[in-house]
Amino acid sequence: MNTRGCLGISYMKPSCSILTLGRSSSIFGCPLLKHGPCTKYNLPKSQLKLYCLMETNCCPDKNVLGFRSVIDSHRRVFCGSGSNSVRPRVSSANGVKNNNFFTSVIANVASNTRNHSDSVESRVNENSFEKIYIQGGFNVKPLVIKKIEEGQDLLGKDEEKNKEYKVKVNANIDQLSKPEVTESTLGGDVFEVEKEAWKLLRGAVVNYCGNPVGTIAATDHPADNQPLNYDQVFIRDFVPSALAFLLNGEGEIVNNFLLHTLQLQSWEKTVDCYSPGQGLMPASFKVRTLPLDGRDGEFEDVLDPDFGESAIGRVAPVDSGLWWIILLRAYGKITGDYTLQERADVQTGIKLILNLCLTDGFDMFPTLLVTDGSCMIDRRMGIHGHPLEIQALFYSALRCSREMLTVNDSTKNLVVAINNRLSALSFHMREYYWVDMKKINEIYRYKTEEYSAEATNKFNIYPDQIPSWLADWIPDTGGYLIGNLQPAHMDFRFFTLGNLWSVISSLSTSEQSEGIMNLVEEKWDDLVAQMPLKICYPALEHEEWRIITGGDPKNTPWSYHNGGSWPTLLWQFTLACIKMGRTELARKAVKLAEKRLLVDDWPEYYDTKHARFVGKQARLKQTWTIAGYLTSTILLDNPELASLLFWEEDYEVLENCVCGLTNEPRKCSRFAARSRTAV
Repeated sequence: MNTRGCLGISYMKPSCSILTLGRSSSIFGCPLLKHGPCTKYNLPKSQLKLYCLMETNCCPDKNVLGFRSVIDSHRRVFCGSGSNSVRPRVSSANGVKNNNFFTSVIANVASNTRNHSDSVESRVNENSFEKIYIQGGFNVKPLVIKKIEEGQDLLGKDEEKNKEYKVKVNANIDQLSKPEVTESTLGGDVFEVEKEAWKLLRGAVVNYCGNPVGTIAATDHPADNQPLNYDQVFIRDFVPSALAFLLNGEGEIVNNFLLHTLQLQSWEKTVDCYSPGQGLMPASFKVRTLPLDGRDGEFEDVLDPDFGESAIGRVAPVDSGLWWIILLRAYGKITGDYTLQERADVQTGIKLILNLCLTDGFDMFPTLLVTDGSCMIDRRMGIHGHPLEIQALFYSALRCSREMLTVNDSTKNLVVAINNRLSALSFHMREYYWVDMKKINEIYRYKTEEYSAEATNKFNIYPDQIPSWLADWIPDTGGYLIGNLQPAHMDFRFFTLGNLWSVISSLSTSEQSEGIMNLVEEKWDDLVAQMPLKICYPALEHEEWRIITGGDPKNTPWSYHNGGSWPTLLWQFTLACIKMGRTELARKAVKLAEKRLLVDDWPEYYDTKHARFVGKQARLKQTWTIAGYLTSTILLDNPELASLLFWEEDYEVLENCVCGLTNEPRKCSRFAARSRTAV
């Protein structure tokens, strides 16, 4: 990456210094200050008051350079000095290794924090949700965090202050003692698996300026010492890790992660002189520790994000922002701390993501149009267009946002847009993506080239597109949502993540959700086999593989994204099973995984049709494999917690129709199809 910088967050322990920089430096309408040693600065009384303590050479009895604070226990604020550096500095004098640090900068709040933050929200156009402004636009630079080594006496005082900032969890989590979560009572072998899993998960935690901010993708690297991007923190990969920590009563790392990635959202991102929308979240970020130029023994922590400009194929991570919103809701539900999602900067972050997703375009469908490789399947696999995984996550993110957005004059139009999209999207997916034996037989008898608003074959699907394997594979009592739908094209492959998340989010109807679970049970040997779960079924083979993947040597048949088995899908399968009252299926899958994961050293994926081999290029000690297993075991031991993570049917969405076609001669397709769609 050519651009590099560092960010800080406002909702942090007071032991973390927070500085801010930018070409037009300001935070929520408060201009930043120029920094010079031994100088006292003042803002207007209506704004923040920041006082500089003397540096060592100016104030011998103090070893701390920064600001003192009086911060309300429930509020935080971005603030700092106007240093010319764009990176945080973690000083280690004379190279002495010491883990004890003390904050160099703390804020002094002279007025209500939210009053200052509201300046961002006040810039949102009251009549349109499309215009959301951030001071500085694309030129906003990340925050800088600075720390200076200190003695144990200062650290002790700081730790006392930190107690009030510990994340509080709700009554449900309080009932879960850590021994109950981390130590299984199912037997010694299972206990060893869980114990090792927790050890590895904690070993994957990444610290940034002394605070946990995420988990790296994998802790095992090959003999050639080429970690590629497996030593980075991925947004989608961190979700199961976050849930494992949250369900275990540990919320700090998730809080930090959400706020750090939120600030990265404003980073200037460019590929070949073109910049994507402001709301784009990075696919991943890496914490780098670099020596400070001209300052012996001093180092700086740098956050280096990847928005897709370094990814294979240079594809933007469409799912990152959707996962971020889903995790934000989960944090509030599990911890009971809703102040995070109510913050003005977090509210703005949600709006920016939705602005990208809800922007008008040329598409005639309510589904999101994306390129190949823009989600978990991040290589060429023929999913460009309207892939199920993106639509299921999109639907979930819309429902999350509707719950979390503060409704006022600046958001009311956005809320209306969310409701309208939810209504259109749910109908579209249930009506056109669902296939069972009855629907396949209808497609088999389709007439083509219909020119009419009331056409049955709306997408001009040719019956010959039905693959030969499908008629004998799909059970009489089950069905699923197809992988993709475009004009004259239906992708009949079964994509596990999209179908599971449709069940979790209630994108599918209750009857369809039952059909999906029936299909998984009926086709257990194909979708689960010796390791849960196939990412898709069946694999692309022979000439089809060569044409669609371009001959990708990593996506060979029954490997990696082309029919490989991914243990990380276990937690989503468990969640869907608990929701649908099929807990026995989840226990069966977890028991199957326990037999091999520890022995095989927690691989990223498995190969072959029945998942008999560890993936040929799979990394070991894969963090989301570990976290997926742990999250599943916690949910199975405490199924009442699953209700915090899934959604029930929203009948208001079902009844909402915005097309206005209620009279002849044109009829609303929703009401015309209502008799055929299970509700």
